[in-house]
Amino acid sequence: MTNNEPIISCRGVWKVFGPRAAEALNTIREEKVDKAEILRRLECVVGVADVSFDVHRGEIFCIMGLSGSGKSTLLRHINRLIEPSEGTILIEGKAINDLAPAQLRALRADKIAMVFQSVALLPYRTVLENTALGLEFRKVPKLERRDAAMRALEAVQLAEWAHRFPSDLSGGMLQRVGLARALASDSEILLMDEPFSALDPLIRRELQDQFVELSSRFGKTTVFITHDLEEAIRVGSRIGIMRDGIMVQIGAPEEIVLNPADDYVARFTAGIAKNHLVSARSLMLPRNKIRGADLSMLPRTPASADIDHLIDCFLAHDGRTLAVEEGGELLGQVSVADLLIGIRGPVATNARA
Repeated sequence: MTNNEPIISCRGVWKVFGPRAAEALNTIREEKVDKAEILRRLECVVGVADVSFDVHRGEIFCIMGLSGSGKSTLLRHINRLIEPSEGTILIEGKAINDLAPAQLRALRADKIAMVFQSVALLPYRTVLENTALGLEFRKVPKLERRDAAMRALEAVQLAEWAHRFPSDLSGGMLQRVGLARALASDSEILLMDEPFSALDPLIRRELQDQFVELSSRFGKTTVFITHDLEEAIRVGSRIGIMRDGIMVQIGAPEEIVLNPADDYVARFTAGIAKNHLVSARSLMLPRNKIRGADLSMLPRTPASADIDHLIDCFLAHDGRTLAVEEGGELLGQVSVADLLIGIRGPVATNARA
C-alpha cells in the first residue's frame, strides 16, 4: 500500500432497512423516487444512499448532518457493525464485506477502535482497568496492557485517577477515559460517534482541542461523527455533509463554508464565525484574471492570512487593495469587497423565507 492510497474507502454504499430492501433499491434506480416515497410505498427506510468517499492516513474526516441523515449508520459500516445492502467498504485496500467472522474480529481488535457518545465504562472496574479492556480482550499480558493503559491515561491527563472508579469522574473525564481506551488499543483507525455532544461547551472545546493534538501525535486516522458544523470545522481535516442518506458535499472546512453545494449546506454555514477559517488565498482574485494591474505596487499580505489579519492590513493601509503573496510570489489581489463577501459568506436562496 502506497502513502497516497486511502486507509478507508467506501464505494457505492447503500443501506436500506426493511424486508423489501432489494425491491426498494430497484425502485429507486428505476423510478428515481426519494426516501419518503420508498417509506410510503414499501415500508423501507433508506439509511445510506450510494455514498462513496476516501479517508487518507492521518486524516480526521468529519461526517455531519441533522438527526436521521444517515451519518451514524454510515459509520457503523466501516467496522461492519451494520452490513451494507449494496456497495463495498475497503480498509487499506482490502474489501471487508466478505470477511469471515474470525477475520472480522481480528480487524476490529487490531485495526479499529470506536468511541461512542456514551462511554459505557464498567462501574466495578477501575479507570485503569477500563482503559485496558480492549487489550484484555486481545489477551495481551497483564503487565503490558497496564503499561499501555497508563501511558494512554497520561496522554489524556488522567493518570492520577487510574485507580479510581467511573463514579468518581465527571462527564468530561469519562469521555477522556473513552478516548484513552481507544488510544491504548493502538488501533490505527478511530471511529468516533458524537463523542463530545453531551458535554458543556467549555469542556467540549477543551476535549476537541485535546483530541486533535492526540490524533496528530499518535498518527490516528479518524472518522468523526457530529451534528455540529462548528465542531466539524474545529476538528476536521475534511468534512462530509449528509442529508437523507446522501453525501451532499465533501470538502475542506474553508471550501464548505465559502462554496456550499446547495441551500441545505448554505443554511448550515450561515452562522459560522469565519475569522480564523477563511484565508486570503480563498478570497483573492488570481493574478491571471487581473488585467493591467501592477501587483508589486500594492501593500502585501500572506496567502495564509485569516480575516482578522486582513482587517488589520486594510486598516493599516487605508482600505487599499492588497497583493497576496506566498514564498515571494504574488498570487493575486484581495479587496475590501472580497473581504466583506468572505465575512458574510454565501447566502442561501431561501434564507429569508
